[in-house]
Amino acid sequence: MFNKILIANRGEIAVRIIRACMEMGIKTVAIYSEADKDSLHTQMADEAICVGPAPSKDSYLNIKNIISATVLSGAEAVHPGFGFLSENSKFAQICKECNIVFIGPDSEIIDSMGNKSNARSIMIDAKVPVVPGSDGIIKDYKDAVDMAQKIGYPIMLKASAGGGGRGIRIIRHEKDLLKEFNAAKAESRVSFGDDSIYMEKYIEEPHHIEFQILADNYGNVIHIGERDCSLQRRNQKILEESPSPFLTDELRKSMGEVAIKAAKAVNYKNAGTIEFLVDKNKNFYFMEMNTRVQVEHPISEMVSNIDIIKEQIKIAFGHKLNYKQEDVNIKGHAIECRINAEDPHKKFTPSPGKIENLHVPGGMGIRFDGNVYSGYEIPHYYDSMIGKLIAYGNNREEAISRMKRALTEFIIEGVKTNIDFQLDIVNDKNFIKGIYDTSFIEKYKK
Repeated sequence: MFNKILIANRGEIAVRIIRACMEMGIKTVAIYSEADKDSLHTQMADEAICVGPAPSKDSYLNIKNIISATVLSGAEAVHPGFGFLSENSKFAQICKECNIVFIGPDSEIIDSMGNKSNARSIMIDAKVPVVPGSDGIIKDYKDAVDMAQKIGYPIMLKASAGGGGRGIRIIRHEKDLLKEFNAAKAESRVSFGDDSIYMEKYIEEPHHIEFQILADNYGNVIHIGERDCSLQRRNQKILEESPSPFLTDELRKSMGEVAIKAAKAVNYKNAGTIEFLVDKNKNFYFMEMNTRVQVEHPISEMVSNIDIIKEQIKIAFGHKLNYKQEDVNIKGHAIECRINAEDPHKKFTPSPGKIENLHVPGGMGIRFDGNVYSGYEIPHYYDSMIGKLIAYGNNREEAISRMKRALTEFIIEGVKTNIDFQLDIVNDKNFIKGIYDTSFIEKYKK
């Protein structure tokens, strides 16, 4: 096994990876920006190296400095977590050229699946169902008009290099197409350095269902169940649960088989996620593949009793999967609430600042993956998520009741948070009945 791993990330995912490494007897190297010098991950790791000033582009996205830190520390591998460089094929390739193991898929796979329009074409060739839309990128406005007329409104424009809900526009009428076409290209260019976009039929009020994949270097691929990620704001997930209350056992089996088929179509390796949209009639369509660990991976760990981070590390080292599909036993129910430093009453405006007082809930079935402590100063440079609260129960009802209890005893003073907002959601009668889709938050806010 590896002797030392550098974590090319920050915040709660860095803490999560360090914990897994500690249990495996692997030494860790944390990197940090000048704004993160007092962050929890820097204190937990065996070593910590500053890689630049506060802005991400100068630190957590600074490939040269991160590679230098890896070499200088003697780390044999890099775990990129999620976000930042986790889906950067150039970074993965440079790691390989420097004889550093990138804990994730090969750069070629990141490339092929990172471009959403390209991934869509690959899935069409593999006979994986996709949302009706363009076969590739939309060349110009005339092409957009022709394609929209062909598939019918409403339609969705999406950034080919997209992620995090950016570069997405929903258009219901042709009169709005030109404005939104230009806006989608502009946002894509600013966010990803690539203004190519593609078009899909907009599925009204769908469920967003994703399957967690694990694949080794020897062609073995399994899934460890699905997550329902339909509770979103601004196309960004806020609460997830596993299993989905919407799927039937028959549909779950069928989607799981297709997810494995999709992963095998690109010779996938390591942990990844196949994401689907499911319409009200339970027709499902491939949406995208995330070539990294997901924010919401803990709920899959809770219901499967499989440590996804440890599996990532083992696969990267060359171990075969210890599980076959029939060995995966999904038991109980898990819910994750993303705890963000933001003000839900002011359009979820980020709320950085000093945490004056903190009480993290505990007790039976409760897990918190976070990076905060009393006195910690939340910097304004990064994502507003400060942790994930996970509740596990023998069934969905017990998981909900535990989540309610945990949210009630969660105290964070000094900054605004979405804790009360999350508590309102899990108390909502429709959520309790499992009646929700991607439009739920928008309706709920009204």
